[in-house]
Amino acid sequence: MLYGIAAAATTLLLSALLTGVLRVPALRLGITDRRRRRPLPLSGGTAVALATVLVAGGADVAGLLPLGAGVGRVVAAAGCVALLGLAADLRRLRWWVAPAGTAVAAGFVVPYEETGAAAGAAAVAWIAVATTAFRGLDHADGLAGAVGVVGAFGVAACATAELMDGLAALLGVLAAALAGFLLYNWFPARAGLGSAGALFTGFLLAASAVFVRAGQGIGAGAAVLCALTAIACADAVLVVLGRRLDRRAVARGRPDHLGHRLRRLGLAPRAVPVLLSAGSAGGVVVAVCVHTGRLPAGAAWWVAAVAAVPVLVLVRRPVTPVFRPRQRVASPSSQVSEQLRVRSG
Repeated sequence: MLYGIAAAATTLLLSALLTGVLRVPALRLGITDRRRRRPLPLSGGTAVALATVLVAGGADVAGLLPLGAGVGRVVAAAGCVALLGLAADLRRLRWWVAPAGTAVAAGFVVPYEETGAAAGAAAVAWIAVATTAFRGLDHADGLAGAVGVVGAFGVAACATAELMDGLAALLGVLAAALAGFLLYNWFPARAGLGSAGALFTGFLLAASAVFVRAGQGIGAGAAVLCALTAIACADAVLVVLGRRLDRRAVARGRPDHLGHRLRRLGLAPRAVPVLLSAGSAGGVVVAVCVHTGRLPAGAAWWVAAVAAVPVLVLVRRPVTPVFRPRQRVASPSSQVSEQLRVRSG
């Protein structure tokens, strides 16, 4: 217990330090958010990944927090996914590269001996989809980090119930790293998460959730996994459905995510991550209760039903602000010319 608290505190400080130190190199290398009017350095992704891997890996090597062979593979695969995300931050990649690379990494970490071949293949697909969906949350200041912290605590609680102490310790370290990053990412953000951090966090959460639920039934397992990632899944469904209804390419970026639409309704920038992380916390609590047997499996499907409500309400909302036509104001010289023309006429 004491080692876990010390590891979390170390990770938080290291993540905050790295996020601040790496801002300048990120700006010089062009690792910035291209969607903003001013460049936002994406140093948070590298900081979160480095802090998590260094602290968790170092504690495992020192024997302070043994992760276990399977969890070690998850950390290594998440590191590879973070490198793929860093390449996406450096230059534009085709839309399918990140999901395909995530699926390949997931293929090496799924415990097929417990899931079986068919369920294992479904788990690989789900990890790739959930990771891609979590990447989509990196569109508003503080949103991906806050939802990631809530999700990490939820999966850690499920791992603790299964006596997977190494996995629970890893997720606690991840939550601390995201908390350190949030010191720079809360509105107005001074650093962003980027694809590297979003893919790393989403992959670690999804793969860990699969590890916890392996061998416990496909139906209940799917319900718990969906409840743990309710906000990310709702955002992904909203984006895909909205773009298809508007007859637009699904892979083409557009300000039509859940946070964007809530801002169009008048919510303050700081209110968006607070509201959505609170919704994520509700889903996580239900998922943990279902996993531990305190609620029936059907309760997790109610989370999906509740998450579908904002999707249906917001899907037809306009995603671009509507401004009144700007009236043309004549300059003084044009006014004088107009008066001379009238007099001469």
